[in-house]
Amino acid sequence: MHACRQRGRVSCINFFDLCPSALKMASILQKLITPLFSGPPEPPRNKVTVVGVGQVGMACAVSILLKELADELALVDVVEDKLKGEMMDLQHGSLFLKTPKIVASKDYSVTANSRIVVVTAGVRQQEGESRLNLVQRNVNIFKHIVPQIVRYSPDCTIIVVSNPVDVLTYVTWKLSGLPKHRVIGSGTNLDSARFRFLMADKLGIHASSFNGWILGEHGDTSVPVWSGTNVAGVNLQTLNPEIGTDCDKENWQETHKMVVNSAYEVIRLKGYTNWAIGLSVADLTESLMKNLNRIHPVSTMVKGMYGISEEVYLSLPCVLNGGGVASVINMTLTDEEVAQLQASANTLWDIQKDLRDI
Repeated sequence: MHACRQRGRVSCINFFDLCPSALKMASILQKLITPLFSGPPEPPRNKVTVVGVGQVGMACAVSILLKELADELALVDVVEDKLKGEMMDLQHGSLFLKTPKIVASKDYSVTANSRIVVVTAGVRQQEGESRLNLVQRNVNIFKHIVPQIVRYSPDCTIIVVSNPVDVLTYVTWKLSGLPKHRVIGSGTNLDSARFRFLMADKLGIHASSFNGWILGEHGDTSVPVWSGTNVAGVNLQTLNPEIGTDCDKENWQETHKMVVNSAYEVIRLKGYTNWAIGLSVADLTESLMKNLNRIHPVSTMVKGMYGISEEVYLSLPCVLNGGGVASVINMTLTDEEVAQLQASANTLWDIQKDLRDI
């Protein structure tokens, strides 16, 4: 606007003089963009929430962003400064991402309309602390988290990552009131990935070319399905009937021991694990978001399967699509593998049966 004084009055010469008066004070935004419709913005269609912005939570968030799975990412945590910092750091990388909106708050209203909610929050085991006590402390945290998730996203699918993941997935199912096919634990998806990498590495091939499954608990009682290991359809047990047993001269069972000890070793070396689990969770999120009907070993309700009579969550090969766990593959397991799976279930039930307030 140009103004000049003439005979004590201010006269204005302005480009908008011929336009409606409302445009005289138009902002850059108003000058730049002409809207074609009015009304509230469209809600997100593929929103993902990550609860907990620790090392694991942020690895999940970054992996999901890099796979371009979400049109909105929400982060939730109780530590407000770190939460805001992580949000800003990701927002500043928006030029390099295909997710248009990244938000964060300690208030769960920010998670509204999520399709997928990834839960990584929880406390770590203290030195000398029993596993049951650790679980009970996390139950108390989940009693705050889970109802809030369901309140704002009643149609979501929840992926539980916090450890011990199988028990906390059961807890989430109980607290949420959601159907069992929409409460999933990350389970042995990562254990199986470690198994495939280690086995493939010994064979000199890529991990995707070795087929093998770790089932049961994500932990010490996990079950390697040696009877199903194969490369290009060639069953390894037909080549070496003793594979995975104490009688195996090639000592392939050492690979499963390495899988079980992997997390402990990584934690010893760098203090925590995060990248592999983040990539694993993004892989699960992709199958759910894109309705892929891919099979993953994830933690699901197994009561009535393989002679398991209690309500426990443990990992079996599950078909994941837009609705959650669509079905479970009935693997042909040996009697010994079934017995190991039942023992894994009993280990989990021994912890669950003493939990309070769920």
